[in-house]
Amino acid sequence: MPAHAEHHRGQEQERVHGPEDAHAHASAAHPHRWRLLFLLCLAQFLLIADVTVVNVALPAVGDDLGLSSSGLTRVVTAYTLFFGSLLLVGGRLADRFGARRTFLAGLTLFTAASMASGLATGGAALIAARSAQGVGAALLSPAAMALVMALFQGPSRHRALGVWAAVGGAGAAVGVLLGGILADGPGWRWIFYVNLPAGVLALIAVPLLLGPPLRAPGDPAARRAPLDVPGALLLTAASAALVHGLTERSWPWLAAAVAAGAVLALVQRRTPHPLLPPALPGRRSLLGGSAVMLGAAGLLVAGFYLSSLHIQHTLGRSPLVTGLAFLPVAVAVTAGAHLGGPAVARFGWRPVGAAAFALAAAGAALAPAGGLWTGLVPGFALLALGLGAAFVCATTAALSEVAPEHSGLASGTVGTAHELGAALGVAALASGGFTALPFPALALALAAAVLLPAGHPSPSAARATAH
Repeated sequence: MPAHAEHHRGQEQERVHGPEDAHAHASAAHPHRWRLLFLLCLAQFLLIADVTVVNVALPAVGDDLGLSSSGLTRVVTAYTLFFGSLLLVGGRLADRFGARRTFLAGLTLFTAASMASGLATGGAALIAARSAQGVGAALLSPAAMALVMALFQGPSRHRALGVWAAVGGAGAAVGVLLGGILADGPGWRWIFYVNLPAGVLALIAVPLLLGPPLRAPGDPAARRAPLDVPGALLLTAASAALVHGLTERSWPWLAAAVAAGAVLALVQRRTPHPLLPPALPGRRSLLGGSAVMLGAAGLLVAGFYLSSLHIQHTLGRSPLVTGLAFLPVAVAVTAGAHLGGPAVARFGWRPVGAAAFALAAAGAALAPAGGLWTGLVPGFALLALGLGAAFVCATTAALSEVAPEHSGLASGTVGTAHELGAALGVAALASGGFTALPFPALALALAAAVLLPAGHPSPSAARATAH
């Protein structure tokens, strides 16, 4: 390869990951890229599974720690709130200081907080540890996706992103299954302890497979835009107030959320380095895809939350039976993600997005029509099938026009939508039951024509998703 081309490619890698990552990712065909994809997806799987793994164990957690219904809701939303509201900061840190370092820092915090969650002796300690888990996840997730974007190019990148999207969709379903098995076996604390061996494995193996850093961070990192700390704090405050207001049905808190959001919008317009630059190439597709992701995640996680409590409290089934009931859901969401890629390549984002949410609405309407195995499980599986395709549609649309140097920020935006959607879905729909789910699903089916970009993925994406 000519020297100038090699130098140019090295510069591109430095812009995405900082100079400490440039050596590890200098080649598009990294010798360990598929092994690294497995480890990065494993870490992402832990983060997504932890959104729902606690749902089946909530009755046991409440009995053991003396938590009220609103306290149990906070056990779920504390994690997703901090995860979602800090993901843009995590993306900026990955772009500025390097994906490797941000990934390892986030994974270390997440693993330590998982241990603290398992050791918690009171409700306040558990909620605090879950919040720390969310902070670690916010650092880890966009850095992991940025590493995936650097390790894979061309058709193989879209194949890798399809795997990533499938892991994200299946993680929530498998999390419920895993939670049921562990809560009915060794106890609810093991839903957090199970993260430890996988976390330690990734902490050791990822840097070994990536290879040694080229050199310490230098001028390229120093030239990057500073972090928008006021914007990050306002985003967290607005999200927390909104989630708390929806959970408690409190109008003052909802008003505070609106006020914080208005101040955030004002600050973002005036700061020279906003969380999401207004001139970012592909910004419209990124925001539209993220909005679709928010809606899909909210529907899926709210469905898990409502179903878990209904099966155990109303139907009187065990945590193990509850977890097993979601096995078809895990299969369905994975199948939906697998089918969504070729469908988007053939028909385009808007038709697939509309069809995916229409299918989800049909499943949500079917779920309350019968018993556990004749209504809830097949209905929820149909809903998950549609949402699996919606996840792929949202992810590929959001990242379709983003330049490599903004991959950390873009992945942070998509992840923010996923986690805030989960928190808002549980908070807003927890009291409505499954009968409330078809209406937002139908609204999203109609909104897909506006939110998603017109047309199809690039030819390289189409060839990749066809495989």
